[in-house]
Amino acid sequence: MPVRGLAPAKVNLTLHVTGRRADGYHLLDSLVAFADIGDLVTVAAGDGLVVTGPFAAGVPTDDGNLIRRALQLGGLRRAVTLEKRLPHPAGLGGGSSDAATVLSLAGATLLIADLLSLGADVPVCATARAARMRGVGEDVVPLVLPPLPAVLVNPCFAVSTPSVFRALDHVGNAGHGAVPPFSDTDAALSWLAAQRNDLETAAMRVAPGIGGVLDAIRETGAQVTRMSGSGATCFGLYSTQAAAGTAAAALERDGWWVRACTLR
Repeated sequence: MPVRGLAPAKVNLTLHVTGRRADGYHLLDSLVAFADIGDLVTVAAGDGLVVTGPFAAGVPTDDGNLIRRALQLGGLRRAVTLEKRLPHPAGLGGGSSDAATVLSLAGATLLIADLLSLGADVPVCATARAARMRGVGEDVVPLVLPPLPAVLVNPCFAVSTPSVFRALDHVGNAGHGAVPPFSDTDAALSWLAAQRNDLETAAMRVAPGIGGVLDAIRETGAQVTRMSGSGATCFGLYSTQAAAGTAAAALERDGWWVRACTLR
């Protein structure tokens, strides 16, 4: 019988670049949360991958898709329908979350090393809950976060992740230290406001339009304004869902994808 699930958007609340290995892979210290919005996947008996939805264009259905590679790695055959609701590439871990969700719905359990072979975001997406991710994605420690009202904004232009990393000025930055327990949403927002995404400045060199997105979010009164991943999606965090909803309405404009959501 077909099973259906949400592949939630992954948001890098923090992203500190702490080093680079000899093989060129960058080391990260990132606090990751997941939204209550994302792509929808349906898994059934059979074989094949069908992609639908508003952002289906450009999504591969051959072995270039992480879903197919994940099923092959798990020795599984399934018929999968992916309703692509998230823009891509967007810094929201869409492909990684899609693959991790399909594996979960198919009842597969893979080792961290196997998940990592699919991509740096796949291990944390397999948890689908707030976590601290370090190294090249292999060190994932679940965390408890209060609900974080948020607005996600993507200007619907692509940013090359390799280009962003090449534009980095410095790779040996400090991590964010111990993550404290948060008594409530405001305490979490206060701590997050002091953190950073080390890829932000580099991404704005590659795609200057990201700066305009961040400025627009700041103008809505967000307590935290930041880019997720390597972009181009940016987000604002707010004390209440009502404030996030008001901000989302203010940010609506032609050519932008804007969604209010809750991150956990």
